[in-house]
Amino acid sequence: MRYYGNVFRPPSEAKSLIIQATIGCSHNDCTFCYMYKDEPFIIRKMEDIIADLEEAREYFPYYERVFIADGDALVLKTEELVKLLDYINENMPNVNRIASYATAGDINRKSVEELQTLYDKGLKILYIGFESGDEEILRDIKKGLTKEDYINAMEKCKEVGFETSITIIAGLGGREKWKQNALGTADLISKTKPTYVSYLTMRIYKTAPIYKDYVEGKFEMPSAEEILYEMKVFLENVDSEGTIFRSNHASNYVLLGGVLNEDTPSLISAIDETLEKKNFRPGMLRGL
Repeated sequence: MRYYGNVFRPPSEAKSLIIQATIGCSHNDCTFCYMYKDEPFIIRKMEDIIADLEEAREYFPYYERVFIADGDALVLKTEELVKLLDYINENMPNVNRIASYATAGDINRKSVEELQTLYDKGLKILYIGFESGDEEILRDIKKGLTKEDYINAMEKCKEVGFETSITIIAGLGGREKWKQNALGTADLISKTKPTYVSYLTMRIYKTAPIYKDYVEGKFEMPSAEEILYEMKVFLENVDSEGTIFRSNHASNYVLLGGVLNEDTPSLISAIDETLEKKNFRPGMLRGL
């Protein structure tokens, strides 16, 4: 199988067969993001996608999961996605889960009926980047979406039955807006109550548009302590009973895992202990 550009996928999809339905990201304007900067956005022809899969037929029995890439594969027309899902169902009998990245915009552009069709065909989990729940920060980072967009998209996902895995980013508001990032994001997670939420930590790469602001001093990166205070404020204010919480991404200063709300006190205690001992994960372990 051919793959164009760098591979980006959720950590939980490490053993999945990755199928590239699109190349790059249709938005690709977020200031914090370093991904997909070398590739123009392309929606691949379904016959080319199927041809790639045909080349890998001998390996099909080894896969139980499939991940549809790149950045927002749900931008494909529903009928095209159905063709892909039908191929997987007909030719890969061991597959028990199909997943994809999706944006709130992609989800909102499809009807509930279209989304239900995709779910019924085997697409069971969507990975959605909220990044922040604060309207001002969403504008700052040029996300192209509003808090209401996320809420509407999640209502559709819940109606259909999708599991949802959400990413949020500590430090995205810089030192100036850390608290509003924490509170706004806690409010959004409380309103949407996803299946999973993964807390990442802001990192600045030279290929990300925000790098220029960082160099010029317009964006100040929070310290490790400030990042953990932000995460603590988030946890103190979020109300999302049953959501599986993780901060085990490579970018994080502390590795946490639990279930909101029952494990929230122990998660906060772990942050307090890390702050007290200053036992942050070293930079060499926080590479991507």
